[in-house]
Amino acid sequence: MKNVMPTYGRIDLSFERGEGPWLFTKDKKKYLDFATGIAVNTLGHSNEELINTLISQSKKLWHTSNLYNIKPQGELAELICKNSFGESVFFCNSGAEALEGTIKLCRKYHFNNGDENKTEILVCSSAFHGRTLGTLAAGDNEKHREGFGVNTNGFTRVPFGDINEIKKFINKNTAAILVEPIQGEGGINRSPKGFLKKLRILCSENKVLLALDEVQTGIGRTGKLFAHQWADIIPDVMAIAKGLGGGFPIGAVVAKNKAALGMSPGTHGSTFGGNFLASSVAKSVISQVIERDFLDNVTKIGNKLFQEIEVLSQKYPSILKGARGKGLMIGIICNVSNIDLCKNLREKGLLSVPAGNNVLRFLPPLNIKLEHADKCIEIMKKTLDKMMVEQV
Repeated sequence: MKNVMPTYGRIDLSFERGEGPWLFTKDKKKYLDFATGIAVNTLGHSNEELINTLISQSKKLWHTSNLYNIKPQGELAELICKNSFGESVFFCNSGAEALEGTIKLCRKYHFNNGDENKTEILVCSSAFHGRTLGTLAAGDNEKHREGFGVNTNGFTRVPFGDINEIKKFINKNTAAILVEPIQGEGGINRSPKGFLKKLRILCSENKVLLALDEVQTGIGRTGKLFAHQWADIIPDVMAIAKGLGGGFPIGAVVAKNKAALGMSPGTHGSTFGGNFLASSVAKSVISQVIERDFLDNVTKIGNKLFQEIEVLSQKYPSILKGARGKGLMIGIICNVSNIDLCKNLREKGLLSVPAGNNVLRFLPPLNIKLEHADKCIEIMKKTLDKMMVEQV
């Protein structure tokens, strides 16, 4: 791809079609997709309901812009709010945009309440929130910021999961605390038990907004529609994307009405956000995810994979150290290079995604079956056996 800007370290691999959790190359080689476009293809590839929805809507209208009412967008917003804490939704096209909107909302909320100096947002160590200038400032990867003149003013870094330390950073200019319920790019890092609940109390006591980045954890990935629901808390605002469109680009800012009060006409916008195609597809994704037993299956298969990976970690301790995460958001802790393990698994037909802290992610479609989990473990065993021989 000589005319494509080389911003990615691409793998020399190309796919022609997909079916369920499988991807196929032109020469018919098949791969079990436990990467899903980095937690995007919620329902796998070529999902029949999504295809039918897209074809049906594409024959009517694609795009009119947000100058006009968009019926599927209104229906999608209602569906999201009905199944979450949300009371209003802003639609965009990506996770980074959803985070940008979330950051703007947090600051505008305080401005509208007469606290124009409350602009500081507490963000966590090992966090990742996107690649725009604003979200690079919020994230915790200096290498990502290098050379782009990113201004990190307005963001204060706090230790992820340490409520006592976070308390020390709250002051009269603090507008919000932004946190991922489980850090994805940072290495599938789970916070200590009770952390989100304590964070909710801390924010309420200090009149600070609690903002959640559920771009990777949302839309059923952890076994609940949204990961914060495991903690039984209500945030003020939440950013979602990735799995929302099942592969079709869409993101959203979900908020309580009180938090979104400052977001009046002209304060924010998106040309493509929530257009007819994107909203129709996302509505179909959520409708399938909230069907009876769907999320129970995510938990069931996730638990099986965690158990099997723990067994493999005991058998191959020089390669694997264990696993962490929740549902089908699985981080394998490596004793070898996570890049090398990813490459070896890929050569045997299993796709995965590296993350920070030498962790390898499994992010399969949420509708996989036990047979696919068994196939994953079978490929892992073959790969680990090969790597053990090479270590001798």
